[in-house]
Amino acid sequence: MQTATITAPELHGRLRLQKDLVVVDVRNESEVREGQIPGAIHLALSELEQRVRNALPNPQTSIVVYCAQGARSARALRLLQQLGYQQVLHLEAGFTQWRALGLPIEIPVPACSAGHALDRYARQMLLGEVGSAGQMRLSQARVLLIGVGGLGSPAALYLAGAGVGTLGLVDPDVVDISNLHRQIIHETSRIAMRKVESARDRIEATNTDVKVATFAERFCSENAERIIGCAWDVIIDGTDNFPTRYALNDVAARHGIPVCHGSIDRFEGRVTTFLGNQGPCYRCLFPRQPQPGIIGSCAERGVLGVLPGVIGTLQATEALKLILGIGQPLAGRLLTYDALSLEFRVIGYGRDPDCSVCATRVKEG
Repeated sequence: MQTATITAPELHGRLRLQKDLVVVDVRNESEVREGQIPGAIHLALSELEQRVRNALPNPQTSIVVYCAQGARSARALRLLQQLGYQQVLHLEAGFTQWRALGLPIEIPVPACSAGHALDRYARQMLLGEVGSAGQMRLSQARVLLIGVGGLGSPAALYLAGAGVGTLGLVDPDVVDISNLHRQIIHETSRIAMRKVESARDRIEATNTDVKVATFAERFCSENAERIIGCAWDVIIDGTDNFPTRYALNDVAARHGIPVCHGSIDRFEGRVTTFLGNQGPCYRCLFPRQPQPGIIGSCAERGVLGVLPGVIGTLQATEALKLILGIGQPLAGRLLTYDALSLEFRVIGYGRDPDCSVCATRVKEG
């Protein structure tokens, strides 16, 4: 019969190999503030029975519980088994032994170990690539969205839901009834309201943890430095015209800020990521602006309402990956989506050695 205990070295080894292993800290809040095992979720023993089903809904989850020295975690193990969790171990000699052996620890941000935050982000923090450390990074991140229309709507809502700490919203327009079939962050009751204010209210209603900065103006070369200079970690490009895209590309490259770019037309969408001054950039992909009137807007050519939902969500995914430092961003790769055939394609592209923006930055570097 499998022993119900695990030693600190054994747990350390398993955490490197078993990504779905969940470590649960059953100590009190004051103890957790002194440090915890990286990636652990905090469920104090006094709250365990009430909160564990929400945090860990699958009774087949592999769990290791720990406390300071092992007594409380042994009780937690028995309680979890009574609740139907069978793949549970408790850490022999607890956090005291873990620390004494010099194994890694992290100091959690209080907001990420607070009860309401754990309940809100529990499913996300179960991912080994996120955990409490990743959730901490998200809570400290700042993402700027240029445009809160079709692409910015789903991106803003999902970034807010994920717990990104600060969202900046740039848009000069007001909500129009023609927006509502695709711009899901807005509502009928908000027609004629500024889009940044409508989006701010919806974001704050979705997640009170998120701070929102608004810029009720059109992003352009004249205000680009002022807006971009507010220390953003990632930018979501939800613009709908070429001059704005080029202006955004150039200033973001100068500041070294990644841009998650998206665009839509009728039934087709495109997504890629530009990694600041590391290139390739938007000018490498599209060296010259098309002449005015050559390519029509959504107002002129139309767009399937669900299309920006797909593309904006992919942009938000890219932003979260960049913040968390996981996965492979779409740098040097253009993803295209055809809604009619439901096909995705990925097309590679490289840095233009004569690019007036990123090639210059490389030579200067």
